[in-house]
Amino acid sequence: MDTQQRQIGVTELALRDAHQSLMATRMALEDMVGACEDIDNAGYWSVECWGGATFDACIRFLNEDPWERLRTFRRLLPNSRLQMLLRGQNLLGYRHYGDDVVDHFVEKAAENGMDVFRTFDALNDTRNVERAIAAVKKAGKHAQGTICYTTSPLHDVDVYLRQARELRDVGVDSIAIKDMAALLKPQPAYDLVRAIKAEMPDMQVNVHCHATTGVTLVSLMKAVEGGADVVDTAISSLSLGPGHNPTESLQEMLEGTGYIADLDKVRLGRIKEHFAGIRPRYTQFMSSFNVETDIFDSQIPGGMISNMESQLKQQGAGDKLKEVLEEVPRVRKDAGYPPLVTPSSQIVGTQAVFNVLMGRYKVLTAEFADLMLGYYGSVMGELDQEVVDKAKQQTGKEPIDVRPADLIEDEWDQLRTDAAALEGFDGSDEDVLTYAMFPKVAPGFFTSRAEGPKNVGKDPAELEAEKAAAAQGDGKTGPVRGPITYEITIDGKKHSVAVKPA
Repeated sequence: MDTQQRQIGVTELALRDAHQSLMATRMALEDMVGACEDIDNAGYWSVECWGGATFDACIRFLNEDPWERLRTFRRLLPNSRLQMLLRGQNLLGYRHYGDDVVDHFVEKAAENGMDVFRTFDALNDTRNVERAIAAVKKAGKHAQGTICYTTSPLHDVDVYLRQARELRDVGVDSIAIKDMAALLKPQPAYDLVRAIKAEMPDMQVNVHCHATTGVTLVSLMKAVEGGADVVDTAISSLSLGPGHNPTESLQEMLEGTGYIADLDKVRLGRIKEHFAGIRPRYTQFMSSFNVETDIFDSQIPGGMISNMESQLKQQGAGDKLKEVLEEVPRVRKDAGYPPLVTPSSQIVGTQAVFNVLMGRYKVLTAEFADLMLGYYGSVMGELDQEVVDKAKQQTGKEPIDVRPADLIEDEWDQLRTDAAALEGFDGSDEDVLTYAMFPKVAPGFFTSRAEGPKNVGKDPAELEAEKAAAAQGDGKTGPVRGPITYEITIDGKKHSVAVKPA
């Protein structure tokens, strides 16, 4: 290796995917702003702070305008490239949108401060990201095309290289390898990056891995050796488990290797301390997953397992989880081996639940039928013809092989008309887009928006009271005898409440 060190860029995930993966996207904006100055000056290639589930969580749980969140980050991170995760033709919702809505969304996101659009399709169907990528280029921003990494008897380096070529041909500025389930082992990481770099040496390659299986810090090292330019990490106090590899660990790991992640260690220390102080407030939302190598066999990301578990419990069938976990790979094979990422993971997982509870394919969910008939896009593998026939019979629809959005009429004008009829609608394109993404949740949010954001974390006084209660109740002191006083705030007024132990 030559003596000159190769600079490796780092994308920090603390403001989006880190808390999405560890604490169900519940972190309030006010708990992030205190770290922004250090994040802005630490030397990151980009700062991921928007997209994914943040938009949904903002209006569903936090009474917060996601567009205002983006504008705030833009103001507080003036030196940073802001990055978002965009689901191609799905945008941030759960269906395909008309091309005119895609254009409006990208234009408004760029206008409000977004720089890097990491754009993916759950099925790796390039046709489903073309329009969004064209819109990003038109806005003069950085279009990052994405390969969703998965494993199957069909997925090999050649398959991914073919997708990389397709992304290059639609004009992306960089390519991301997105490993949402922590399936990317070290050697395949090296082989895949090296193959892309050999064919397109000038193409920037970013690598995004979760930490769930415990092997992926090594995968990032091998990806760097294979030629990766930028890797994604999360500050250590918001890392590991179903989250990501720690930023500081990556930086230390590269020392003496001929590669360098040139980040400001003092600022990293302050960012770590900030989130270490915030994290305990969200304990009630924390995932219990730590290291899970079973995913290599089951292909099931952690978030999907917890989802299926709650579906089964609602049906009074919590004891059927093992059967469902065994059924998921079979359903995935019948559906042509789609990667399991939003929304395909939910579609395949829910069908597996139906199969176990009612018999195999006795009933298809509407979404699974659409997946089998091509309405989400094309898949790598062969579809089970019997299931396709069942989908045709159940829905009365014929299979398609065109780009799904070709069948969607322009819908912007209608969406604007519908949004304008809602109480609390402010007349902006941003509000139209919020309504378009989440038509069931947005009306309630518009009416309550004026009340301002809610923080669902516990404040320090609550945490102290809980600690004190626990301390009084254990060890030599015996059970709690006296009442415990809590400070609570209702409609802005503080009240003291004494709670007697049972």
